[in-house]
Amino acid sequence: MFTSSKLRLYRGVFLGCIISVTVIYSPVGQPQTGGPAEDQAEVILITGKGLEETIPGELSRYGNRLEIVNAETIELGGYIDLSQTLQMQVPGLYIAPKHGPFDYMNCSLQGARCEDTLWLIDGVRINNRLYNTTAPLDTIPANMIERIEVLYGGQGIFYGTQSIAGVVNVVTRSFSEEPTGSIEGGFDSHAGYHVAGDYRTSIGNHQLVVYASQDESDGYRPIPLQQFQPSGTDRERGYEVLTLGAKYAYNFSDATRLSILYQHTDNQLDNVLPYQAAVRNNARLEDLVTTKLDFRFGDNIDAYLKGYYHDWNTEWDHITNDLDATGNLTGTRTVLYQDTFWGFEDFGVTAGAKITTNHGLDYAVGYEYQEFSGRDDVWLIADKSEQAHGIFGQVRTSESLFDDTLIAVGVRHNMTSGDADRTVWNLSGQHAFRDDLYARVSLGTAFRLPDAEELYLRDCCEVGNPNLEPEQSRNLNLSIGGTLDLAEGLQWELIGFAREIDNLIDIDFDNPAYPDGIFENFDTQVEITGFEAQATLNMTSELAGNLNFILNSAEFEDSNEQVQDIPETQVKVNLHYAPMAWPVEVGISTLYVGDVYDVVSGNRIEHGGYVTLDLNGAWYLGANRQHRIGFRLENLFDESYATSLARGTRDISGNSYVYRNLGMPRTFHANYSYQF
Repeated sequence: MFTSSKLRLYRGVFLGCIISVTVIYSPVGQPQTGGPAEDQAEVILITGKGLEETIPGELSRYGNRLEIVNAETIELGGYIDLSQTLQMQVPGLYIAPKHGPFDYMNCSLQGARCEDTLWLIDGVRINNRLYNTTAPLDTIPANMIERIEVLYGGQGIFYGTQSIAGVVNVVTRSFSEEPTGSIEGGFDSHAGYHVAGDYRTSIGNHQLVVYASQDESDGYRPIPLQQFQPSGTDRERGYEVLTLGAKYAYNFSDATRLSILYQHTDNQLDNVLPYQAAVRNNARLEDLVTTKLDFRFGDNIDAYLKGYYHDWNTEWDHITNDLDATGNLTGTRTVLYQDTFWGFEDFGVTAGAKITTNHGLDYAVGYEYQEFSGRDDVWLIADKSEQAHGIFGQVRTSESLFDDTLIAVGVRHNMTSGDADRTVWNLSGQHAFRDDLYARVSLGTAFRLPDAEELYLRDCCEVGNPNLEPEQSRNLNLSIGGTLDLAEGLQWELIGFAREIDNLIDIDFDNPAYPDGIFENFDTQVEITGFEAQATLNMTSELAGNLNFILNSAEFEDSNEQVQDIPETQVKVNLHYAPMAWPVEVGISTLYVGDVYDVVSGNRIEHGGYVTLDLNGAWYLGANRQHRIGFRLENLFDESYATSLARGTRDISGNSYVYRNLGMPRTFHANYSYQF
C-alpha cells in the first residue's frame, strides 16, 4: 500500500550494456519523414552507444512512425525553448504555449489529449506526477537539445503509462570523440537575453559533456489590456531559467560502458492573472540524475541496466491587491501563498535486453520499477508515494524470415501498489512493395495511471479517489508512403489514425456522499479519428521544404462536439534555403491552427483560426564557418491569437468574465555563436 516515506538520492550503483547505435537523421534543417529502412539508409548517422538509445529507431523499422528534429533545425529556427521548437517543427503535434517561452501549454498529438503524451529526457519520464494535464516543458531550453525523437501511436510496451498517443524524447548533448564546443549569446525585442555554452571531449576511455544556459526576459503583456482589472497589477510575464548539465561515460571495453547524467535547473517563472494579482510566480528547482551500464554478451545479446532520480520542487507565491467595498485599490496587499511547496520525487530502475538469433526471430525483454511521491500544499494533496512494476517483451521477425516485411508483437503487464494493474499489447509491421513504396501499421492497447490529484486531492471541494483504475485505450495507426522522382526527390506519407479511450477519470458531482465531487472512472468514451499528410520536397540542391496537414475528430461518446483544446485542423509548412555560393541560410516556418474550443463557465467558445509565420536566417564567418550570426523574426505579421481562454472575476461587481491568453506577438531575436 501507499506510504509517506520520501525517496532519497543515494540508491546504489546501477548496471547496464553497450552496442553501437544508429540514429536516423534528416538533411540539415528538415525534420525526418520516416519510411522503410531501405529509404532511410541514405541519411543514417552514427551518433552514440547503448541499447536503450536504439529503441525508437528499432520500433520505426517495425511499423511505428518516428520523426526526428535535429540540433541544426533548432539552431536555424532560433528557438528559445523546447515548446517553441515543437510548436513549429513537429508534424501532427499541436502546441500552444500559454504565455510564450518557458510556460505551461496546451498540446495534442494526433488529436489526443495533452495527458496522453509521454515526455522523456534521455529516456527518463519527466511527466508531472501530481498533475497529468501539466506538460513539463517550462524548464527545457533549446540549447541543451541534441535531437528530439517523436514516436506516434500507443507505445505502452516499452514506455508504460501515458504513452497513449505517443512519446516525445528529448536527447541532450551527445558525446564526441574529438574536443569540440560552442559559446553563444543573444537578445530579443522584449528585453530578453540568452547565454549558453557546451564542451565535449574524450580522453582515452573517458568521455565528458558539459553544458549550461541562462535565459531571462521581462516578457510581454500576455492578456489584452482591456481585460485586466485594476487589481491585476502584474501585467508582463517574465522568466529566469538557469540550466546546468554534465554527462560522463567510461568504456571499460568494447562490450561494456558506464554513463552518468546530471542536470539541474533553477527557475523563476511568472504566472500572470488579470485580476486580484500583484505577484504570482513559481520558483522551481529540478534535478535529474541517471546512471546506466550497457554491455554485450557475445554477438547475440545486448543489454542495459539503468537507474534514475528526478526531483521536482516548486515554491508558489500569490499576493493579491486589497480592495475596498467599492472595488477600488486600498494600496495594501494580502499574502495568500508565499514559498508554499508543491513537488514530487521519482525514482526508477529499468533493465532491458535484445536477443538476436539466426532462425528468423529476434526478442526484446525488460523490467521496470518506479517509485514516486509528492505533495501539494497549495491544492492540498497529501504526501503520498506509489510503486509500480512493469514486465514487457517483444518478438520481432528479421530480414532472414521475410525479405520485404518486418513484424513485431509485444505485451506488457503493469502492477502498482494500488488498484491500477493493467496488461497491454501491440502489433506492428511494415512492408516494402518496392524501393519507393511502403505501408505500415501499428495497433494495440495502452493505459494512463491516475495522477496524485485524482488519487489524493483533499481541497475545499472535490476529493481524490485512491481506488481509481487506469484509463485504457485501443489505437490504430495505418499509413502508406514512399518516394517520387520529382525535382531532387520527394518523400511522402498518408496516415490514418483512430483511438478509443475508456474508463475515463473525471469528477463525479452526483455522488451523495461527496456533494462537492469525487474523482471516478466513467463509462463515457473519447473517440479520436483523423487523417494526416506529410511531404518533404527537395526542390533543388539548395532549396527544400516540408508540409504537414492534419485533420482531427476528437469527441466524447454520443456527442458531436470537439473535445476542448484539440484543434480540428492544423497545417505546418517549413522552407529552407542554403545557397552553396554564399555563407548564409534562411528559413520560413508557417503554422495554421483551425477551430479550437474552450469551455469556460459552462460556455463553449472557439478561439482558433489563426496563422503565424516566422522568418529566420544565419550568416556564417570564418574559413570553417565557425562564427554564426543568426536572427529570427517571430510572428512576422504580429497575429494576435489566443492560446487558451479562462475565467476572471470583475473587481466591483464580482461577476465572472472570459479573458484571452495571448501567444507571442511579433518579436525580433538576434544571436551570435562560436564553434570551436
